[in-house]
Amino acid sequence: MVKRHVRLAFPAVHRPAKRLTLRLVGFPIERDTQEASTMTMKLITWNVQWCRGVDGRVDPARIASCARSLADFDVLCLQEVASGFAGLEGHDGTDEMAALGAALPGYRGFFGAATDVAGPDGRRDVFGNAVFTRLPVKQVFRHLLPWPADPSVPSMQRLALELIVATGRGEVRVTSTHLEYYSALQRMAQVDALRAIHTQAVAHARRPRASGRGGEPFEAASRPASAIVCGDFNFQPDSPEHARMTAAFPGGEPRLVDAWIAAHPGEPHPPSWGVFDASCPRICCDFVFVSEDLAPGLGSVHVDQTLDASDHQPVVVELAD
Repeated sequence: MVKRHVRLAFPAVHRPAKRLTLRLVGFPIERDTQEASTMTMKLITWNVQWCRGVDGRVDPARIASCARSLADFDVLCLQEVASGFAGLEGHDGTDEMAALGAALPGYRGFFGAATDVAGPDGRRDVFGNAVFTRLPVKQVFRHLLPWPADPSVPSMQRLALELIVATGRGEVRVTSTHLEYYSALQRMAQVDALRAIHTQAVAHARRPRASGRGGEPFEAASRPASAIVCGDFNFQPDSPEHARMTAAFPGGEPRLVDAWIAAHPGEPHPPSWGVFDASCPRICCDFVFVSEDLAPGLGSVHVDQTLDASDHQPVVVELAD
C-alpha cells in the first residue's frame, strides 16, 4: 500500500463477441458477448500492492486469477499498479498493465499514472490506478488530486481514474482512486477534490454543454450524475475524512453513500488491511461509495477475508436488479 512503516511501501469470464444486455440496478447495460441474458453488475476494488502478495511474490496473473475466483466481475478497479520502479520490494520492473491485460482476456484495461518519472535506459517508471472492464467505455478522465506541501511526512502525487461506462439508463461514472497515507492535510484536500469532481459532473449532467462538430474534441459528450467512487482511501470509517466524503452537498447534488453501511446498517466494517500482513494495522480503509440514486440497487457488499495475494483485501459489490 505504499505505506511503509518507514519502509515506503506502498481480482471473469471471457466470452466471444456479440451483443447482450446486462442489468444494473434495474436497467439494461449493453456489452459485447455471445449470449443475451440478465444479471447484476459486479464490481471489485482492490489495492494490489504492485501485485505483491503476503508471501513476497509479485504475480499479476495471480491477482487476475484471485479476482475471477471472487466474482464474474464486470468492472475491476485496482490501486498500486506499477511499471518500472524496480526498487519496489519484490518487483523486477514488469509492465503490470500488460501482464494483467494478458491474464484478463475479454476485458479492456485503462491506466492512470499518479507518478511518472524517468527510469533507467530512457524508460518511464509509472505507478497508479487501473480499471479493467467488459462494459462499453464512453470517456476516460485522469484527475490529478491536490498535493499541498507537507514537509513533515513522506508523500506522493495521487490520482482519480474515472471511466464513464455506458448503460441502458444512460451512463455511470466509475472512479478508482488512492488517497495519501501519511499526510492528513493532503488526504482531506483530496477528499474535497473528489467531492468537487462529483459536483462538477452533476452540473454537466444538469446543464449539458453546447456541442461542436462531430468527430472533433469539441463534440459534446454527456457526463452523468450517477457515480461509483472506490479504492484505498487511507481513512477509517469513523474519521473526519469519511464524514466529509459522505456529507450533503450545498447544491443538492446526490450524496455519496458508503456501500457497506447501506447494505449492512449497524454492522462494523470488516478490516480491509492487515488481515494477513502482521506488519500492518488491522483496519478498514478500502471503500466503495455510490451516489444515492444508485444505493437502492445495492445487493451484496462483501470484503473478502480469505485472499493473501496483496496486503489489502478486495471489496466486491453487486448492483442488483
